Amino acid sequence: MNAMTKITPKSKSEIKPTAVVVGAGFGGIALAIRLQVMGFQTTLLDNRDKPGGRAYVYEIDGYKFDGGPTVITDPDCLKELFQLAGKSMYDYVTLLPVDPFYRLQWEDGDVLDYAASQEELEAQIADKNPDDVVGYRRFLDYSKELYREGYEKLGTTAFLHISQMLAAAPQLVRLRADRSVYTQVSKFVKNEKIRQLLSFQSLLVGGNPFATSAIYALIHALERKGGVWFAKGGTGALVEGLVSLFKDIGGQVQLNSEVTDIHTAGDRVTGVTIEGGQTLPADLVASNADVVHTYSKLLRGHKRGQSYGKSLAKKRHSMSLFVIYFGLNTTHPDMKHHIILFGQRYKELIAEIFGKGGELPDDFSLYLHAPCVTDPDMAPEGKSAYYVLAPVPHLGHVDIDWDEVGPVYTQKILDYLEEHAIPNLNRDVDVLHTLTPFGFRDIMNAHHGSAFSVEPILTQSAWFRPHNRDDVIGNMYITGAGTHPGAGVPGVVGAAKATAGVIADDFRAQLKG
Repeated sequence: MNAMTKITPKSKSEIKPTAVVVGAGFGGIALAIRLQVMGFQTTLLDNRDKPGGRAYVYEIDGYKFDGGPTVITDPDCLKELFQLAGKSMYDYVTLLPVDPFYRLQWEDGDVLDYAASQEELEAQIADKNPDDVVGYRRFLDYSKELYREGYEKLGTTAFLHISQMLAAAPQLVRLRADRSVYTQVSKFVKNEKIRQLLSFQSLLVGGNPFATSAIYALIHALERKGGVWFAKGGTGALVEGLVSLFKDIGGQVQLNSEVTDIHTAGDRVTGVTIEGGQTLPADLVASNADVVHTYSKLLRGHKRGQSYGKSLAKKRHSMSLFVIYFGLNTTHPDMKHHIILFGQRYKELIAEIFGKGGELPDDFSLYLHAPCVTDPDMAPEGKSAYYVLAPVPHLGHVDIDWDEVGPVYTQKILDYLEEHAIPNLNRDVDVLHTLTPFGFRDIMNAHHGSAFSVEPILTQSAWFRPHNRDDVIGNMYITGAGTHPGAGVPGVVGAAKATAGVIADDFRAQLKG
């Protein structure tokens, strides 16, 4: 603790316990809503001028650019947050269906539309390899079983004790969670492009398909069950709806509030200090910030923060991202909303992105987001908004000066898009903004500029992942991508539910008044 700052814990006689949540990303907002509903007077803090975290919105000359997550795959987990507060999600936000879910496109000109219709999807699989249709159906059954075991049963369970992991182990072994997503997919289908169709989704939660536990193959069943959606007004409109709900039920939000310290007395947190000197006492603190930053920086005054921060920094972390947000002074209504552009290499490229000590690959695979296909209001009339992201190595793996490399890499990607996806792109560019790994590091306090926190390999999942409640500091909690179950909107909303469940148990007597 800073010797100049001392925070006195709230009196036990207080009727309403207080909670501070650090970080207003989806995970932090979801936890703050749950805590407020449970009976905590909750304050949600964020260092930026808008809530959203990775889902921050950039507004430039009438364009709206969603900063990060754009794919909503489990609307029920969001509806539940509103229902807890006695509200309807549809009074706050409108979700629009996206179909096809994604368009997959290869350099040889081959295209596959990952359609909502099962019949249409299987017809396209048959076009690639008729023998793979039966294999795909077997994979879908496998994915559904993973979904039941890994998402429905375990996705919102906080793994605080090794016994919980041991109890889950037989099912995980039976479902071959020790194998990679790609390895398991390859058991069912033979065509390489179908294998890519069924394995690339792990990249959307920061996982290498060739190393990430096969448990993440449940994402396919999640998509088939819940569909793919986009919030009218952008993902930022969903953030606004959730924050409005939080405020409507009495929660408090403070933006432009960089937390510099989480204070402790013994093995209990007592509150936080915000840059500028403001202190907020609290009966509990929950961090949605990067887990390494939380322990190494915010809890540096406690020996637990010092030791565990060093341990977390040594773990394997997910890749970073290079993102270009651009607006065009024309429209392309025939495009698809989500487009995956595969380069010539798949396994080799991913190995370089996740590998240590290499260089920035010369080639890339890209995700192109074209929201105006679904919601034209994301851009001024007659214009269209986009973002394109390229997975790149994090800063701990490859030492790149992105201030120097960024402009060259930007033009290389735009030229590629012009050749393969958007004719006359360079001619039609109206606005341009980039986010590099330096931004993830400096703005979002992400260790090594990692975009998805701790990499989701088996030995860093469930009990092996940072716990939803700290093992030493009894009223210090973690939510978001760095804890169980992991990254992605359903993942961090699930983490909030798991963390809230632990808090409810810990504070049951106090909440009963």
